Amino acid sequence: MIIGIVVVVLFAAAVGFGVYRSQQAATGPVAVPPNATAEGVPVGRASAKATIDIYLDFQCPVCREYEQQSGATIDQLVASGQAKVVYHPIAILDRYSSTQYSSRASAASGCAAASGVFPQYVKLLYANQPPENGDGLSAAQLVSLGQQAGATGSGFATCVTDQTYKAWTASLTDQASKAGVNGTPTVKVNGQVVDNTDAALRAAVAAAQ
Repeated sequence: MIIGIVVVVLFAAAVGFGVYRSQQAATGPVAVPPNATAEGVPVGRASAKATIDIYLDFQCPVCREYEQQSGATIDQLVASGQAKVVYHPIAILDRYSSTQYSSRASAASGCAAASGVFPQYVKLLYANQPPENGDGLSAAQLVSLGQQAGATGSGFATCVTDQTYKAWTASLTDQASKAGVNGTPTVKVNGQVVDNTDAALRAAVAAAQ
């Protein structure tokens, strides 16, 4: 089911990348969240033999389905030390909200990374994903979800409200486009694209051991 829907998302994403790169490309120094890198948010043991790269957009319904389908599998592979994950929260679906929700949610996820609650925040963002062609979640709602994930103190709220990591989002999105990623979710294991199924993911990780 997920694979079939991806065809539509791929087409939409191809348009989205072009629009985003022309309007939002980051210039100058980019602030990188603590616990993240300029390329994304790593989760798991650095020594793991398999690296799972996940390119996602928080407005993407298929990404939500992938999280619901494979999130537990990914958590297990990370917990066992078989794999580490690098999340790339990109923003290619801003035109599907009136408030650039994809960009705002990605920037907020950078705040969550800085607060050490990124994985929990991802799950909450998908569990509370707003419908397309609406306003998206408000800054207050994004802050509330971070607090539910475990972010404490006023720094998180300020980070979200100020969109501190908006340029980081733009940079991640530009990097993904240049790397040939033209749809979400895109999942790679050690640099090779794999189907968005548990079986394909487990097989690719097992082959890397």
